[in-house]
Amino acid sequence: MPNAPYGSWPTPLTSELVVQAAVGLGEVHPDGEDLLWAEGRAAEGGRIALVRRTPDGATADVVPPEINVRTGVHEYGGGAWWVADGVVFLVDWADQRLRRLDDDGITFLTPEPAVPRGDRYADGDVAPNGTWLVCVRERHPSVGAPATEVVNEVVRCDARALSEPEVLVDGPDFVAAPRLSPDGSTLAWISWDHPSMPWDDTVLTVRSLASGTDTVVAGGPGESVTEPRWQADGSLTFLSDRTGWWNLYRYDGSISEPVVLLDAEIGVPGWQLGGSRYAMLDDRSVVFARSSEGFDALVLRRPDGTTTELDTGFSVIRSVRAHGDDVVCVAGGPTAEPGVHHVSTTGAVTTLRPPRDLGLDPAILSVPEPMTFSSVDGDGNPRDAHALFYPPSGSVEGELPPLLVVIHGGPTGAASPVLSVGLQYWTTRGFGVVDVNYGGSTGYGRAYREQLKGAWGIVDVADCLAAARALADAGRVDPARLAIRGGSAGGFTTLAALARADTPFAAGADHFGVADLEALAADTHKFESRYLDGLVGPYPEARDVYVERSPLTHVGEFSTALIVLQGDEDAIVPPNQSEMIVSALREKGVPVAYLLFAGEQHGFRRAENIRRALDAELSFYAQLFGFTLPPDEGIEPVEIENLD
Repeated sequence: MPNAPYGSWPTPLTSELVVQAAVGLGEVHPDGEDLLWAEGRAAEGGRIALVRRTPDGATADVVPPEINVRTGVHEYGGGAWWVADGVVFLVDWADQRLRRLDDDGITFLTPEPAVPRGDRYADGDVAPNGTWLVCVRERHPSVGAPATEVVNEVVRCDARALSEPEVLVDGPDFVAAPRLSPDGSTLAWISWDHPSMPWDDTVLTVRSLASGTDTVVAGGPGESVTEPRWQADGSLTFLSDRTGWWNLYRYDGSISEPVVLLDAEIGVPGWQLGGSRYAMLDDRSVVFARSSEGFDALVLRRPDGTTTELDTGFSVIRSVRAHGDDVVCVAGGPTAEPGVHHVSTTGAVTTLRPPRDLGLDPAILSVPEPMTFSSVDGDGNPRDAHALFYPPSGSVEGELPPLLVVIHGGPTGAASPVLSVGLQYWTTRGFGVVDVNYGGSTGYGRAYREQLKGAWGIVDVADCLAAARALADAGRVDPARLAIRGGSAGGFTTLAALARADTPFAAGADHFGVADLEALAADTHKFESRYLDGLVGPYPEARDVYVERSPLTHVGEFSTALIVLQGDEDAIVPPNQSEMIVSALREKGVPVAYLLFAGEQHGFRRAENIRRALDAELSFYAQLFGFTLPPDEGIEPVEIENLD
């Protein structure tokens, strides 16, 4: 039992350990018997590298250290690279141009745009003969072009030499997942238009490239289709939520039939391009990841329709790809960070790229407990909400722990029940943490996801308040030391939960969150420029609602101390959002701390900034809750203005 107050426990899980050799694993792609995967390396300024693993187990970086394999399409990226027959196609963050990488070196495939980073590429597929490819292009006609001028298209490029891309699909506001049939004669793609988001209403279309004839396969109002994939027999598989859950379907050229129907989610929201949650094997079995009650599992469906859940121990699974007779994926569990794994159809797991060895005693790690609790909807009617609770990794006699209520981003996102050293940083010091899957979160079906329609700032806030009160009422946390933290959309919910007279929270941490909805509607990127239509209402027709829901409007009711952390290059939630709330709180005399990180975009990638953000937030809580910082960590105290 720790011999110190909650919050002040010494822990091996310092901010230094959080970033030490930290790697964020991205997509994995087989290339013959080889495997390639992406690694985001905090120690290299957040640069994304590519690694190739050969069958003998040897690994080597694929791209030189000056290249950061990352696309700016939709600002959130994804699908920045793909591979075919030993050739890698990739986009570098610095200029966004498409490149070919083979044994002869690097070749530019797209011309230099008229404005820096004006043409951005992603999510490609290579023709069977290897001479051409298709991909998404996002065109920005000027630096800082308004969302209304940005154009998204499917283009065809020469796969061997520099050329001007040919536009194949234009007109829709957004396109994604262009995929070529096995003989290269037919193109499939996903499209959608404002004000829909890809998890709202999308359309799957196929085109005969010879005749130019288009056929709508699936989708439309009230249906989200994602992950189209051609199979060797010429059929097209895809995910659709037409039943209320993202399940798997097959189109044979005339009709679509279900392959897997579950009251669980196979699909995930399309924040990033290039995702993969299922893989068809040569014997027509399918291995897929499914999410239920906040946890993923890997499931095998045989051609006869029987299904078996594979006993892998994984709780978060991404990038499921066929590799020989089995699959590879990026996956992790409650006590293991994600790694790259080979999984057989018997469930046997071979780890190909292990997670880093943290050198921690597993006994100090907090394992998430799923919880369902009572909350209310936008009209005040009772309903259930969900969360993952991480108790502190010890107890102190006669004292209850402080609680951090964590709000995921999106808001169409989900709490992730995989080992996060950034979260265990808090539990090993004596904090309880509850990661809330508020109404609007993914993983509980379309109906739950749509509970946030027109109700952002209401339902999410109600669920966060209810989660904190449920834990306090159960005697598991100290009701006098409740704190709330979130980033991006989670930052908005954090601010909205604090900007009210009845808030139960004694402290808050806003990571690049939204303070003024009206300003965000007028100043954000194309992908999310109409997102608020569904969450709040159409702008400017619903301007009164935007003003009423904005935390900045309710500064008069704001009395809770706040720390704000922001990147100065954030194009999704610009720095002015943070600066507005900080300025207002300073003027009102509310305790506030503000850290602006140079060179950071939406989310912190540099090791030194990740460390400073964590330690500054800990210092903030220590000053408010009255515990001392561990002296041997050398944490620089954060300055809190207006703190008596």
